[in-house]
Amino acid sequence: MSSSIGQSVTQGATKRAAASRAYRQERDRTRSWARIAKLVIQRRTVLGITQQQLADRAGTSHSAISRLEAGRQATHLDTLHRVFDALGATLLLGYEEHEKDPAEKEPRRELVAI
Repeated sequence: MSSSIGQSVTQGATKRAAASRAYRQERDRTRSWARIAKLVIQRRTVLGITQQQLADRAGTSHSAISRLEAGRQATHLDTLHRVFDALGATLLLGYEEHEKDPAEKEPRRELVAI
């Protein structure tokens, strides 16, 4: 087994995914929540506020914000709505069709503000 020292996070994750079915399943299960976590962290950082300040603004607990930003579990839609409102942003919900129309360059997407 080789050392992970000197590897990027992406390289390490790729290696773990290749070696472990359980790792791949967990990565796939949490992918959406990790993406949402990244958005929350980015916006909170731009605003220069702490997790506690965000929690106070959103009417939730510091631990709820911490769990959301960890990106490993589902967060209730109502909580996400309050968090993004507290971040001065509108939460969008939408879909993207699995298959695209051959005449279009990209698959069709629909978004709504909630």
